[in-house]
Amino acid sequence: MALLDGIEAGAEDSYDRRYGDRQLLRRITPYFRGRGGAVAFVTAAVVVAAAAGSAVPILLARTVDSALDDDARSVMTLLAVAVLLTGAAAWLFTVLQQRLTGALVGDAVLKLREDAFAAAVRQDLAFHDGHPTGLVVSRVTNDTQTFGALLSLVLSLFGQVLVVLLILTALFVINVPLALLTTAVVALIVAVSLAFRKRARTASTRQQQALAEVSGYVQETLRGITVARNHRGEAAAEAGLREVNGRWYQASVRLNRLFSGIFPLLISLTGLGTTAVVLVGGHNVASGDLSAGEWVLFLEALALFWSPVAAIASFWQQLQQGLSAGERIFALIDREPAVRQSAQLPPPRLRGALELRGVSFHYTPERPVLHDIDLTVAAGETLALVGHTGAGKSSLVRLLTRSYDFQEGTLLADGRDVRTFDLAQYRRCLGVVTQTPFLFSGTVADNIALGRPGADRAAVEAAAHAVASGAWLRQLPEGLDTPTDEGGRNLSTGQRQIVALARVFLQDAPIFILDEATASVDPLTEAQIQEGLDALAAGRTTIVVAHRLPTVRKADRIVVVDDGRLVEQGDHATLMRRGGAYSRLYRQYFHHQHPDHDPADEPSGTERAAVGAGVHPAEASDAVDH
Repeated sequence: MALLDGIEAGAEDSYDRRYGDRQLLRRITPYFRGRGGAVAFVTAAVVVAAAAGSAVPILLARTVDSALDDDARSVMTLLAVAVLLTGAAAWLFTVLQQRLTGALVGDAVLKLREDAFAAAVRQDLAFHDGHPTGLVVSRVTNDTQTFGALLSLVLSLFGQVLVVLLILTALFVINVPLALLTTAVVALIVAVSLAFRKRARTASTRQQQALAEVSGYVQETLRGITVARNHRGEAAAEAGLREVNGRWYQASVRLNRLFSGIFPLLISLTGLGTTAVVLVGGHNVASGDLSAGEWVLFLEALALFWSPVAAIASFWQQLQQGLSAGERIFALIDREPAVRQSAQLPPPRLRGALELRGVSFHYTPERPVLHDIDLTVAAGETLALVGHTGAGKSSLVRLLTRSYDFQEGTLLADGRDVRTFDLAQYRRCLGVVTQTPFLFSGTVADNIALGRPGADRAAVEAAAHAVASGAWLRQLPEGLDTPTDEGGRNLSTGQRQIVALARVFLQDAPIFILDEATASVDPLTEAQIQEGLDALAAGRTTIVVAHRLPTVRKADRIVVVDDGRLVEQGDHATLMRRGGAYSRLYRQYFHHQHPDHDPADEPSGTERAAVGAGVHPAEASDAVDH
């Protein structure tokens, strides 16, 4: 499968970058703006719950001392009631905090996912050509969910850490040496966890990337399931899944090994710390330097200390996965499209005159595609681009639509540099129909209406009837209300083309670009499409990448593209008489498509004589010209 080519387990995408924890904190903070009241309440609830939670062990310690003191037995009942009340307060405010935290985090994830999706949508075609869709989808869906879980976890741990700080303060008031011993043990555990952090982040990132590869592979395979079945490729597809799934498995095993090593170490440190406090505290009780209740407080405090530390250890994997997910999300959001505009001026209503001056383009520096292109298209002119597969026709169209950015030269629309226009508004001036149009889930009418958002039903119906007089609608079971599956799979290729034409007709753009739209349809559908093209091209600048003779011959001008260069221009008859590159293309690709005799299609007497002598007609023509 294509997705497997060049992908290694845990391979980073070209736009990935590293973010520090503080950077991630600064990036996520704006997603809570406008919810200041809720954030303040959550903070207050955390503080109250932490204060109540830290008061419980202190009250328990006083209760123990009261139970041992015959003179303070009357206070014990009050202390017991106080323990129950503070415990209930801690529980209540913890519940309130968790519920509101869920709403806050949900809102943040909602906005974050919207931003990630918007970033994916605004990327140029080079980005989507170079990165499998499934990998991008994984960032928008899986990674935002994982990062949201991290936010909930951090808020939960914040409350537990606050409890630790409050109790630690009380311990220093009671017994400084024992408090220092407890603090040293906790500091050692935290230091070990932080030392482990970098390796854990790297391993977690690789696992997330491997999971994205699995998601991308499954999506690609299911979209191409028809091809796989037709060529009996199910076994190969399953083998491919085993390969990418194996990469995820290896990344998960490596991550698990890391965490399986750190957990026993943290638990051992916890046990050693508890033992040290028990021994030192017991000695202090025996010597009278510490009361039994205060010793109980230290032991209870240790249990509370280990709770957040154990939580950090237990959720360390989730913590690191959340951080790596945040990196992947913000790397997508921060990725700048390769197509850059020098200004954002709103384009006027274009007449449709286009001009390329010295335009050169490559996908990669070692792969030049177009070389020093000079081309002028008059407003209202129909221009056909012809040439062998890979000659550069579609690449030229991609430059006109600003799907890719050229490296050299200038592209003008009505005499103005298109790089000064607002890109979205400029693209609305272009009506584009590709070889395989994509239809969204909905109805035929919904897909036509995309040409002009907000258009009413009457406008949609008018656009539909403008293509082949609407005769194609009778072939649809419910006419304009016929449902469309994802991609328009329930419609034929020709029907999708006609819907796309109607969509562009409704758009009413001054420039119309057709990229091989009739290359794979039946003659009847081609006739309907051609009728639609004729209606659409009237009064508009039309650029057609064509492999069909009827489309080519109706063009005002034909441009032959060969190896990234414009080698010939002219109308059909003139180019045929010239006997050059177009004439050769015609005899190779077009001649069989038109059974009617056309004297312009016949070689000249010089060309016939040259063929009889074994000389190429183009060479004979060149000899005559000289």
